[in-house]
Amino acid sequence: MNLLLLILTPLLTAVAVLLMRNATQVRWVSFIGAAVQLVLAFALFFAFRNERMAGNTAEMLFQIQYNWFPAWHISFHLGVDGISIAMILLTAFVVIAGVLVSWNVEKMTKEFYFLLILLSLGAYGFFISLDLFILFFFLEIAVIPKYLLIGIWGSGKKEYSANKLALMLMGGSALVLVGLLGIYFNAPEKTFDLLTLSKSYIPAEVQQICFPLLFVGFGVFTALFPFHTWVPDGHSSAPTAGSMFLAGISMKLGGYGCLRVATYILHDAAKDYSTIIIVLSVIAILYGAFATMMQKDLKYINAYSSVSHCGFVLLGIGMMTKTSMTGAVMQMVSHGLMTALFFAVIGMIYERTHTRQVNEMGGLLKRMPFIGTVLFIVGLCSLGLPGLSGFVAEMTVFMGSWERPDTFSRVATILSCLSLVVTAVYILRAITKTAMGPLKEQFATLTDARWNEKLAAIILVVGIIAIGTAPFWLNDLINPATEIIKQHLMIPTPID
Repeated sequence: MNLLLLILTPLLTAVAVLLMRNATQVRWVSFIGAAVQLVLAFALFFAFRNERMAGNTAEMLFQIQYNWFPAWHISFHLGVDGISIAMILLTAFVVIAGVLVSWNVEKMTKEFYFLLILLSLGAYGFFISLDLFILFFFLEIAVIPKYLLIGIWGSGKKEYSANKLALMLMGGSALVLVGLLGIYFNAPEKTFDLLTLSKSYIPAEVQQICFPLLFVGFGVFTALFPFHTWVPDGHSSAPTAGSMFLAGISMKLGGYGCLRVATYILHDAAKDYSTIIIVLSVIAILYGAFATMMQKDLKYINAYSSVSHCGFVLLGIGMMTKTSMTGAVMQMVSHGLMTALFFAVIGMIYERTHTRQVNEMGGLLKRMPFIGTVLFIVGLCSLGLPGLSGFVAEMTVFMGSWERPDTFSRVATILSCLSLVVTAVYILRAITKTAMGPLKEQFATLTDARWNEKLAAIILVVGIIAIGTAPFWLNDLINPATEIIKQHLMIPTPID
């Protein structure tokens, strides 16, 4: 399969959106483009699986490589493995759901959908890039659309939130760029090629400097403590689809970069810094959970819980066992679907009640049975109910973390598990106050979800249940790739 289709489809869709004359045409063109992306993602998944079943054991499949700047050894190099496929499927699900949820956006509709599609372009390009310069290029494509979506279509302190998000993500990007240049100039071969660098010996002193730059830089995107403060403000001020993209896709760019770039290439330094990563991850997990307990706004509840849930991603990477890294990728996919659905439901509720304060609601299930049911499903997924994706992903991280026999790792695992109790408390309290109890008089005429909202929710719920009830397809997809990363971590350091 030609991976260029994953870049050309959103690019052509974005151009077509700009050429449309009215909002109705813009919506349908965006929806058709998103549907094509979803079809391509599934086609890529089945093509990849068929190649593996046929005995193709290459590290990356469907590779395409064109020289771009030969003098700087930069090439347009694309390829995918199981981790990439999982992220592409996640992106496709969130994109089509985000387009559907935004169906009633009236303000600058053309520009709004253009920016949404541009975000998907950056995500697809990032996940399939095997040249670090191109990977960085696609990472940066997504920053400006996020800023504009919050600054123009956001609510509350939108200017402050947009500026804070842009500054922090640009700061993270600057660290990533410095780290990439450090690798480039100190590698035996002056190249940005990921596969070449993974097989090269990079001096230990260079790794000790470049690894924290890369891990912290990417970590800013995925709410690494203490660089997580943009998450609550950004999510709370963003429009519904913007929040879905931010939490569902953009935060996964950071986790993917921490695993694919920092840990995979700089494996010696990754082992040296693993203790620090684990400590910061546990702090994020517990801090995010307890901070969520104090929130009354549904968006802030989901935003702070995202800090906690993304901590599991970093914990799985920091533990550096095959199972824990597999769990980290599964958690990225699960959290992407779950948090996108949560923000979608919050947007539906806010549009009808004009409030996100849980204390001001109650009994909404009586007037909005579909929305209330989906709220319960996503809440139970967040607290890790068996049968849903959250349980599978978090349990895989815990099992992988427990494989490390040292006391420090075992204590960190136990502390992380304790957060599940806190999560259950704030989730059950929030959904109970929102959906259960007596219906307030001002909500007596509320209407349930429209067709587009139902379709968006169903798409995301299907993904959550598909992972929760039959996780082996995702586990089998990811396992070979995490096995390769684990093998790199086991390579002994050469003696100079």
